[in-house]
Amino acid sequence: MVSAIPISVKRIWDEWNLRGSIILSLSLQTFLILFAPFRKRTENMSVILLIWSAYLLADWVANFAVGLISSSQGESPNPDGNHDALLAFWAPFLLLHLGGPDTITAFALEDNALWLRHLLGLIFQVVAALYVFIQTLPKNKLWLPTLLLFLAGVIKYAERTRALFLASLDNFKESMLKEPDPGPNYAKLMAEYSSKKDSKLPTRIEMTPEPDRKIRNVPSPDERLDNVLVVQNAYRFFKIFKGLIVDLIFSFRERDESRFFFYQRTSEEAFSLISVELNFIYEVLYTKVVVVHSRVGYVFRFLSFSAVLVALLLFNSFEKRIKLHHIDVGITYMLLLGAIGLDTIAFFKLIFSDWTVISLKEKKKKSWIYGIFERYLKLKRPSCFTSSPYCLDWARRIFFRRWSESVSSFNLIDYCLKERPKLNKVIDCGDTVWLKVIDTFGLRDFRDKMKYVSSKPLDKKLWEFIFEELKKKSKVANDPETAKRICSARGYWVLQDIPWNSDSTTLMPYVSDVDYDQSLLLWHIATEICYNNDNAKGRKDDNIKFSKTLSDYMLYLLVMQPTMMSSIAGIGQIRFRDTCAEAKRFFSRSELKQREEQSEACKRIHEVNTDVRPVAVKGDRSKSVLFDASILAKELDNKFKGKKWELMSAVWVELLSYAANHCRANTHAQLLSKGGELVTFVWLSMAHFGIGEQFQISKGHARAELIVGK
Repeated sequence: MVSAIPISVKRIWDEWNLRGSIILSLSLQTFLILFAPFRKRTENMSVILLIWSAYLLADWVANFAVGLISSSQGESPNPDGNHDALLAFWAPFLLLHLGGPDTITAFALEDNALWLRHLLGLIFQVVAALYVFIQTLPKNKLWLPTLLLFLAGVIKYAERTRALFLASLDNFKESMLKEPDPGPNYAKLMAEYSSKKDSKLPTRIEMTPEPDRKIRNVPSPDERLDNVLVVQNAYRFFKIFKGLIVDLIFSFRERDESRFFFYQRTSEEAFSLISVELNFIYEVLYTKVVVVHSRVGYVFRFLSFSAVLVALLLFNSFEKRIKLHHIDVGITYMLLLGAIGLDTIAFFKLIFSDWTVISLKEKKKKSWIYGIFERYLKLKRPSCFTSSPYCLDWARRIFFRRWSESVSSFNLIDYCLKERPKLNKVIDCGDTVWLKVIDTFGLRDFRDKMKYVSSKPLDKKLWEFIFEELKKKSKVANDPETAKRICSARGYWVLQDIPWNSDSTTLMPYVSDVDYDQSLLLWHIATEICYNNDNAKGRKDDNIKFSKTLSDYMLYLLVMQPTMMSSIAGIGQIRFRDTCAEAKRFFSRSELKQREEQSEACKRIHEVNTDVRPVAVKGDRSKSVLFDASILAKELDNKFKGKKWELMSAVWVELLSYAANHCRANTHAQLLSKGGELVTFVWLSMAHFGIGEQFQISKGHARAELIVGK
């Protein structure tokens, strides 16, 4: 009988399946410790997909190799048991690998909720490794280095399990809750009150408010924060505002402290501080940092490293006295040196991390350690606020930045022009078949994201504009009612502002009388029409650039980040699809010039007669807003002219702020592992300025006192 698999292939597989699995496992660990941090620095789908694949494959390969070791025991023809002893020596390495590198414990927030599964995995894998080890006794000459590696493997696996446990949202919230506060002893106070009353003594209860506590450690407005102080202040606010992730409520004191601090800061300092604060949140949720950066963590990490180092020395002395295959000896040395190398890399990452910086004292500013960290942290500053030679900037972007530092964009008109039916039927038929294949596998959104989403570096002036708009609104948000109105505003707060004339009321239906997703699509298309018309006339100013960037960015969030916008987008996907269908049909009616395609398309939309509202002609079955947006563009052109772009840019900041404040907090945390988003910076900035519903703004607690006598 002829075998489907050649005997030579079977022989190679039997000889190399375990060896190959172990080498692959070590390679995946090396890849993850070096490249896992890249996912917070890039929005590139290919890079994130590669890291995700390595993350999933790493655990599977390690578990598979443990199974191979268990099934391979006793198969060696050598009676001395050296081969089985070596297999038992390899098993703890796989525990080390299952513990994973410090740079990634969870790929997504949901992975943290699986900590109990990892705890059971720890128990079962430890039992499996012990079983493999016990099988080799008493002949095992490598028993001592095997036990040392076993200790190191258990420590590493336990570190990962505890990191997942602490980062799971339920336990994360539990760790932040303060001790229960029953308040004053009401029963005792009222008993004393009744007793004094019965004794005919003049008695009353007075409420004495708590004294206001002085806001602490706030640098003066004239004092510029150096890079170390940025990290230390970011950590101070991180300890307060990390509760946003689990929807905790903050006191008025915490709000006042944060507002006062951020009022004194420049937009650059605020942006740098928020980027560090978000980096702390990322590391707490997705890495081992909380477990490792503690006294107990340092002790266990020292024990783990020492155990591997001693195991290397012992194996080096034993392997010359026992007969082992030279390939297996080479693989063993590779595993030992690999484990030491990975721990060494982790050690340097541990030292040069923001968590080490927070322990530096300000009084040691002139010390050489402070100077080293000051220069090192300079490499991590956002690129929009720094200027450096191209080669240094390139290295900084790859290895040191804390987030992607880019703003994504997706444009409806551009998308519809490229996706409209082709005049060439043969080409169109081919595209249709290809799209049906993609739809069958559910990859249409992935394909659109890869093909039509672009990104560009965040502009310094854009952030300054957003920061000043938020600061301006914060100054009037002194009571809960006003703060809630600002949070819920998505354009009408701007339109009510004094600089605009009474004509601004005609725009209210486009912000307050429509759903958020409908308003966003209306303003996106209107912005695109106005942009192309004004751009053709050579008009250039910052407000035009701000409006265009935010318009394309907000559509990207609506269409390409539906999970994030699900709480506020309503039927946004349906409206987008209907609008695209109408735009494609409109554009396919005539050929457009290739060079001026988008400008010409916007011009033709603008020229359509809209004296009668689209809903009066088409009814409300279709949710398209294409020509309603054309009406909005005409309103802006006719009534605002010189102030048009100033108004539009302010409206877009308000639309962005609304999305930032009403998206789920855990979705913001999820985005940190995918390059980060500008909307998350806006969300945290609003919290720091006290613009949100997370604050208990009532004044301080009062204390009851029993007063006896006049």
